[in-house]
Amino acid sequence: MKLLTVKSNAFAEGGLIPIRYTARGEDLSPDFELAGIAENAKSIAITCDDASHPLFPNYNHWVIWNIPVQELIPEGIPRGATVDRLGGAIQGLAYGRNRYKGPKPPLKALHTYVFTVYVLDCKIDLGANSRKCDLLNQMEGHILQQASIAGKFKSR
Repeated sequence: MKLLTVKSNAFAEGGLIPIRYTARGEDLSPDFELAGIAENAKSIAITCDDASHPLFPNYNHWVIWNIPVQELIPEGIPRGATVDRLGGAIQGLAYGRNRYKGPKPPLKALHTYVFTVYVLDCKIDLGANSRKCDLLNQMEGHILQQASIAGKFKSR
């Protein structure tokens, strides 16, 4: 199996996430470039978690699944339970309810946000009222590949 790699034009691995992609800015989801996607892939899922949250470790900000297999996930995925421009991908419930909700740590706090991309051998049969834990349970045994990219953001 090939190694999946993920990068973003918005920020480098371990780098600072520009304010544009945060809840203190335009709150746009960043783009993702994927390389090495498995040939038998059927769909893609993405999660975003605040790995630095002091009270709720890996606090989930975004969950989206059933993205068609593609090497470029565009920035600015619109709000809504169903994303027509991404083949009917589903956005579930997280800090962002049926949408991307970017970094928004307390003022002067530096947090790390981890975006994880999952390449699956199936589509996931879950409704838009589902959470990350539901998605992880449904993906069990269907994850062909996964890769992450982390970025940091500090509120001023």
